Amino acid sequence: MSIETIIAKYGLAALFLGAGLEGETVVVAGGLLSHKGLLPLPGAMAAAAAGSFVADQIFFSAGRYFRSKAWVKRQQQRPIFARALGLLERYPIGFIFAFRFIYGFRTISPIAIGTTRVETKLFLIINAIAAVVWGIVFTGVGYLFGHSFEKLIERFVPHGHTVLYLAGAVVAIAAIVGGVHWWRSRRHSDA
Repeated sequence: MSIETIIAKYGLAALFLGAGLEGETVVVAGGLLSHKGLLPLPGAMAAAAAGSFVADQIFFSAGRYFRSKAWVKRQQQRPIFARALGLLERYPIGFIFAFRFIYGFRTISPIAIGTTRVETKLFLIINAIAAVVWGIVFTGVGYLFGHSFEKLIERFVPHGHTVLYLAGAVVAIAAIVGGVHWWRSRRHSDA
């Protein structure tokens, strides 16, 4: 099976998982694959948005329903948790929309928001809008700058399918790292 066939068959599912578990790097790689014609651009944008939306809804729900559990209590001890709550207090709607765009806040923020009195419906609506914008922006970056990315990569590794292998590797590695991180955090929460 060729790399093109693998990407065509599993690329959108991997992009969905990678967007939820890793974030921008995978989504930009998805845009690059769209630029190469291996993934449909609207499908890549939708997979990125959906993966981000689902992951943040899960983190929000975890904060909401497991706030008394040890793993959420550990998250509350982190300084970034307090910073997220401070930003939420000052800019409630703006922060819910923007946290995924702020480096270091992407995973902790929905957990923090879930521990507050923010209504589930409000978070769901703003999260959906923000996920769509985020998916379009970062997939678009990969797509629009695909030619430049290709030239840069080919400069260092001048082989025909290098870009495909690198983009596929980024998506696969991010999915694996995210899966291991999820598994380890789940093991710690069960302990």
